[in-house]
Amino acid sequence: MITINDLNKSEHFFLMAGPCVIEGEDMALRIAEKIAGITERLRIPYVFKGSYRKANRSRLDSFTGIGDEKALKILRKVSETFDIPTVTDIHEATEAAMAAAYVDVLQIPAFLCRQTDLLVAAAETGKIVNIKKGQFLSPGAMRFAVQKVVDAGNDQVMITERGTTFGYTDLVVDFRGIPQMQAFGFPVIMDVTHSLQQPNQTSGVTGGLPALIETIAKAAIAVGTDGLFIETHPEPSQAKSDGANMLRLDLLEDLLTRLIRLRQAL
Repeated sequence: MITINDLNKSEHFFLMAGPCVIEGEDMALRIAEKIAGITERLRIPYVFKGSYRKANRSRLDSFTGIGDEKALKILRKVSETFDIPTVTDIHEATEAAMAAAYVDVLQIPAFLCRQTDLLVAAAETGKIVNIKKGQFLSPGAMRFAVQKVVDAGNDQVMITERGTTFGYTDLVVDFRGIPQMQAFGFPVIMDVTHSLQQPNQTSGVTGGLPALIETIAKAAIAVGTDGLFIETHPEPSQAKSDGANMLRLDLLEDLLTRLIRLRQAL
């Protein structure tokens, strides 16, 4: 079973990356193969990210997934094919054990980071638990979410910064939060792409500012983030979820190369 020490072994940072949601087997395998090759060359520990289901969507007609079991089996195939760990979101306590049978890291969505039953159920699987900071919480408040997992008997915890609500339709990143949350004694990840979302648009489709991906990533590296979270897709405009804030897959290697140089300079 993968541990936090396995991810934190790099001199640079570790990476969680992949599509927002599992759209199909061919797409997932193609994205995973590309990123696994890049991260192996750059010596970056890599976790493939893909949601087996999207429970938080703006509209009823928004795409939510191809079916839980089908998507989870694809995540397992990605892991076995490329010998890489995987991460997916869970939304209710009853999903924890199910998802843990297929993936290595269970992710708690930001809107659900205070849900005690969900955190405890994730902890009890023994898997790494990645808690996304609520858009409505201060960095300091995340210690209580972390403590719930630890008190449930699991010290394999990570925290992900993904921006803070700014007005009704925007997010901002307070980079002071990264060292503040690292002080809890657990790795902190910067969710580069979700922090550039522009939620609650009148169209019912979340917007984004992908032109600022490199800006957010560089700032996070500069303040010492342990890991980066980046959603990526060969054609973001065709992605079935969160395409407006994704990084185009063919831009990933150059971005990571520049970020490594920045980390080395620091």
